Amino acid sequence: MNEATASLKESVGRYGVWSGGFRSEAPEGAPERAEAVAELEQLGYGALWLGGNTAARHAAPLVGATERIVVGTSIQSIWEHKASEAAAGFAELEVSHPGRFVLGLGVSHAPLAEGYRRPYSTMVGYLDELDRAGMRSGHRVLAALGPKMLDLARDRAAGAIPYLVTPEHTAQARERLGEGPLLAPEFKVVLDADPSRARATARAYLAMYLKLPNYTKNLLNLGFTDDDVSGGGSDRLIDAVFAWGDEATVRARIDAFHDAGADHVALQLVEDDMNRLPREGWRRLAALLA
Repeated sequence: MNEATASLKESVGRYGVWSGGFRSEAPEGAPERAEAVAELEQLGYGALWLGGNTAARHAAPLVGATERIVVGTSIQSIWEHKASEAAAGFAELEVSHPGRFVLGLGVSHAPLAEGYRRPYSTMVGYLDELDRAGMRSGHRVLAALGPKMLDLARDRAAGAIPYLVTPEHTAQARERLGEGPLLAPEFKVVLDADPSRARATARAYLAMYLKLPNYTKNLLNLGFTDDDVSGGGSDRLIDAVFAWGDEATVRARIDAFHDAGADHVALQLVEDDMNRLPREGWRRLAALLA
């Protein structure tokens, strides 16, 4: 494990927040976003992962509003951002705020990315370009699900940030990565103890992801069936990829990822209204993790 990777693992700690709400660039929302990320830092979260196709420009004001928390992209699509621009954006933030920004890269999905082709080879070429631009591997992570991409995360990056996975996948990923690289899976949480209501909230949110073949293929590889990934997801699938229930149950589900080998868990709060920052939920989550 190189020095940059070791520093990153220490900086992000055991828990972070994954949120799509911070990628907005609307000026009227900037004060709340700055206040919210500062509160996440005060609550003890080690990292904020910016959901969706994000870049250094989305992270910059959040890094500037805080002192310690690491801000990462989860993910920056390699189809929509040139490697030279990604390296330049990283370098600018690294000069002003060393160690505070991590570049999370991914190949996105064929239905979403124009020109999607040979994702593994394209990622290799993208990493080659980052190397030529002077960006060291210890400052980037990959949204790796399958074995070949996990190997790249091990050999050409600081580690992996898998999305929509289970503790079983985490155990497999840790075995593939070895002990050195960062392993920081995303995990969805519904803070609701009512089974019907919690599953309905989860199912409504999960439906869009089950239209993306990279995720469904990975879930099938983990032992789920076509029936599980249809109709918004079976109860079996919902209960595997979401934590819901009382505080003890939610905490135990999160702990299962650490027990399986995760260094850090990026927690995404899922609510009925995903158009707002769930700040009260983040407070509740921080309290149960304390």
